[in-house]
Amino acid sequence: MRLDPKVDCQQIVLLVGAYEYPWLIRKSLEFALFRSYGVPGISQLLDQTGQFNRHGQRRVDDTGLLLAEIVENGYDSPRGRQAIKMINRMHGKFNIANDDMLYVLSTFVFEPIYWTQRFSWRRPSKHENLANYHFWVEVGARMAIKNIPPTFEEFERFKRDYERDQFRYEASNRRVADATLQVLQNCYPKPLRPIIRQAVYAMLDEPLRRAFDYPKPLPLVSPLAHGALLLAAKLLRFLPPRREPFLLTRAAHRSYPDGYQLDNLGPPAN
Repeated sequence: MRLDPKVDCQQIVLLVGAYEYPWLIRKSLEFALFRSYGVPGISQLLDQTGQFNRHGQRRVDDTGLLLAEIVENGYDSPRGRQAIKMINRMHGKFNIANDDMLYVLSTFVFEPIYWTQRFSWRRPSKHENLANYHFWVEVGARMAIKNIPPTFEEFERFKRDYERDQFRYEASNRRVADATLQVLQNCYPKPLRPIIRQAVYAMLDEPLRRAFDYPKPLPLVSPLAHGALLLAAKLLRFLPPRREPFLLTRAAHRSYPDGYQLDNLGPPAN
């Protein structure tokens, strides 16, 4: 609380993500990307590349690692600047609408906040939420995203209005969502994969399910999935504070069992 949410946003975001609720932040960012598939303009581009259908696991791992490089090292660090440069290079190959880029950025701001408000062992403070806003606004500026709303409240309003206007079903939404969902299921033994699929359905709100043409989860799945997260949060309150940070850049990854080089993340340059 002694840190400034704008000036010290990089330090605050790292402390929250590495010490306070690292697992929940990671899951919220995975679902943040999932939300972007509900926008046909975004899903059509991802579908056309074929990367998620052919190399889904690597695309998911690469996206998470590029974001982690920025969060864990800071956007002004050499590795953070390199990660942003690589993201800009990948995006520069395509004619992506500014509002689509702005929407994806908004999910990085608000989905972690929504998840931690609902499922963390303590509610995030306004101080932390503002730091997350300022952090991703600075990342967005380095990605040359224009018209970023100047306040937290205006950005949140933009996100909600954009989803209301843009979420609608397209076949490309479903294909990219299915490919990503398959990656999530593959992290678990085969007998559990149908349960994981139902749990994912339970974590999607109705407008997003309609945009994917996904069914509602089976009865009791939603209360069980949400209840499990709430129970985990209650149990975490009794554990001692984390003394060592969890850093995704130092964790094991299915695509890189022997580690990775930053230059190798993302699709091939050509």
